[in-house]
Parts: sequence; C-alpha cells; structure tokens
Amino acid sequence: MLVEISRLPNAGNAAIHLHPTDNVAIARVALPAGTELRVDGLPVLTRDAIPAGHKVALWDIAAGETVERYGQAIGRAKVPIDAGRHIHTHNLAFEELVLDYEFPTTEIPIPVARADAPTFLGYARQDGRAGTRNYIAVVAASNCAAHTVELIARSYEGAEMPPHVDGVIAFPHGEGCGHAFGPDMDQLRRTLGGVLVHPNVSAALIVGLGCEGNQIDHYLGLGVGANRLVGMTLQGSGGTTGTLEAARREITRFIEQASSEQRVPCPASKIVLGLNCGGSDSFSGITANPALGYASDLLAALGGSSVLAETPEIFGAEHLLVRRARNREIAEKLLGCIRRYKEYLARFQSSFDDNPSPGNKEGGLSNILEKSLGAVAKGGTSPLIDVYEYAERVTAAGFTFMNTPGYDPVSLTGLAAGGCNLIAFTTGRGSAIGFPTVPVVKIATNSHTFRAMPDNMDINAGSISDGASTVQQIGQQIFDRLLETASGRRTCAERLGHMEFVPWRIGPVM
Repeated sequence: MLVEISRLPNAGNAAIHLHPTDNVAIARVALPAGTELRVDGLPVLTRDAIPAGHKVALWDIAAGETVERYGQAIGRAKVPIDAGRHIHTHNLAFEELVLDYEFPTTEIPIPVARADAPTFLGYARQDGRAGTRNYIAVVAASNCAAHTVELIARSYEGAEMPPHVDGVIAFPHGEGCGHAFGPDMDQLRRTLGGVLVHPNVSAALIVGLGCEGNQIDHYLGLGVGANRLVGMTLQGSGGTTGTLEAARREITRFIEQASSEQRVPCPASKIVLGLNCGGSDSFSGITANPALGYASDLLAALGGSSVLAETPEIFGAEHLLVRRARNREIAEKLLGCIRRYKEYLARFQSSFDDNPSPGNKEGGLSNILEKSLGAVAKGGTSPLIDVYEYAERVTAAGFTFMNTPGYDPVSLTGLAAGGCNLIAFTTGRGSAIGFPTVPVVKIATNSHTFRAMPDNMDINAGSISDGASTVQQIGQQIFDRLLETASGRRTCAERLGHMEFVPWRIGPVM
C-alpha cells in the first residue's frame, strides 16, 4: 500500500486526509458549499460544492504549487486555489514528473511455498499447475474461423454437462490475418497458446480457415498431446457444417475425459492471481485497491503468484515499484515497459494522461498520476519479483508485473493467457466484465456502486470508507473469497455469462 491505512475516520467524518503532507482531503460524501470540516484538527470551510470522492483544498495553494495526495505529487495548481475550494481538472494541471528512482542494491529472495499454506479444491494438471475450473475451449486461429467456433460452442447451450465439466467455451476474435510477421503475430500466438493450454482448460480445439497467416500448425507444435489439443480447418473439414460436426466428435471425447477429472486439495501457492482495476474512482486507492493489496501480500507470503497489470496505470507511480524490485535487473525491466509504452503512444500522438476516462474523472480522479498512485496499491507491499511481457507465462512465485494496456478486456486477456487461474477486479464505477474460462471476483470501491449493481459485485470494499471495516478485514475477506472461488464458488460475472476476450493488436493492419 502507498499509505498505511488501517482504519479510516469514522462514519461521522466527512473528509479523508490520506497523508500528513497532503494539501487536499477527499470528500467521503457529497459536501455542499459552506460545510464546516475539521481535518486532523484543521478547520476548513468548503467554498464550493465537493462531490463525493473529489478533492478539497485544505489550505491556500499558490499558482504553480504542487498538489499532493498519498504524500505524492499529482500535479500543479493552474491558478491560486483558496482553502475549501474544489480541486479537479479545471484548476489542476497534469505535469509529467521527473522521478527519483531508488534502485535496489541487494538481492531479495524469491518466496517459497509454505507447508502450512491453506488449500483449495482444484484440478491438478500434468505440468504442475492447478485449474480452478474445467472447461473445453474452442479457439479461433483467425477472424475467418470466429463464427464457426461460436456455432460449435452454441451447439452445447442448454446441454447438461456431466460432473466436473464446466462447459464448452468459444474464443472468437478479429485477428489472425493481415498481421505483420514479427512482434504482432508473436504476441497473438502467445495469447492464443496461453488460452489453449491454460490450467482451467481440460482440453481444447484450435480452428482455422486454412489459409490465414496464423496457421494452426504453430499450436499443434506446443508439445500438448491429442488428448488435450486438436486442430482443424474449415477448408479441410468440409466447411462450416463439416467442421461443426468434426468438432463435436472431438468434444464428445474431451467431455468424457474431463468428467473423469476431479477436484483435489491444492496449496494456495498454486494460485496465480491477476490484479486489475476498471472504472476506477477516487475511492479505489483508499478502499478496494489497498484491500486487494493486502490479499496479494497474503498470497505472495504463501508462495503464490499475484500479477499487477496495466502499464499506463503505473505511470507516475513506477518509482514506488522500482524501490521494491528484487534486484536492479527487474527494476530496469519494469522501466523498460514504461519507456516502450511511451514510444508506442507517441506513434499515435497520444500520452499516458489520455488514459483516465470521463467516468474516472467524474469519480474524482483528475489525471493519470492520481489514478496510478491509487492503482499500484493493488500490489500491496511485497517485493517485485519479476516482470512479464503481455501474455507471457507467469512462472515466478510472489508479486509480479505484466505489461498490458489499461483497457480492461485486453488486460484481462493478457493476464489469463499468462496463466492466471483467478482474477480480482476492483471497480468504482461498476465495470461489468469477466473472462470465458477464468473466474473474475469483482470488488466495489464504494457502497453506492455495490448497492446499485448487486448482480455484478462480489465484495463491498466501500465499508472501509463508511468506517465499518478496516483495510485488513476486507483484505482477508477478499483472500478467503479467492480460495472459495478457486474451489468452485461462482462469481457474479460467471453467473451473468461474461465472455470478454480481446487480444492486444499492436499493428499495423496489412
């Protein structure tokens, strides 16, 4: 966590002061103009209406003076700001910071699995990983096969699956041809390959047209036997109808095989947890993200893996991760992700500050610096053990990072393809998203969203800002729910049938 927040001010306190050096406080509830506040003994009279989650100036701030939240700079005042004024995009300027990196000078050991670790009921795989679900996956090699894989999976709708089989799931997408061969095609293949041999997948089909750039032969060479992976093309299987019939014959065999696989006790160290946020608001960095960070620390201490993602949403806060890196090499690897992503954005005349959405800003986040400082709290306080490229297989125990976009469906796809068998997703605005074969536990940052979207939210971290719970209590609740989910408890996203799958297309389109 960026700030040690054990218990926030009680429910009677209308504003939250996160760090002694902060010259702003966060409105816990909507504050009309003329509200009398007392923040850490300092009297403040609001001169503007302050929406819930937004910032109020605690004292006069001169034009050009730094504005701080979490004890970190989040921009400069565009104009003089009087105490009690609302601080947001109208008077706070984004400024790319020159950060002082504190590189590690020693080697931090990698966590090891603990013999006394709690367990969950999962599917033990031959490669040593553990599944939290048991699906049959039908994956398109290209857009030309996307409709067919959907038809194949749809043909099982309403069919009763035998015990231990979670279903037949399609992975359609719009890629696989018109790619430049090189990094773009390599990344797609890494993504689809990760889905095909995922621990939550008992067996899979890769289906192509036959003439696309992304040939199915690449996947058949992954070293997985015919009992887990089969390929076919429309051109070689009699077109759409013939491929549907051939696929169903293979799936009949796969279902019979999957039905013989049973859940067995697996140590928590077998959990690979993706950490993601979407539809963030100002409460994200106060409630749900620090609580998820606490759960991430619990998992890392047991020798499990947690994977922070979304490169644009660590920008401006990367120095906090650098100082926690296992060694100098890992720190430089992380900074390399930032540097290359910045170059990627520059090709499209964009910047990291284009990341915050209108919803983020309505929720009180003024710029990417403020958003990132709250987002990295999902990673807790554990050492940063390794850094991975998009959809690269996660193998290290402990807290790690994956280079993904901030766009949620693409980020979740990268995490899942990297082997995450669970994903924890914090949201302030109520992002409704899931993944076809990986359970996504949704954690609301505020009680309003939790109450407004009860079918979408699994856990309410808003009770922290309500003064009813501590970060540690909600963090433990998240950890316990993760074990229950890994053992088969369905998430809201699963019950609603969310199937978002969007590979990251680098470009160009040929």
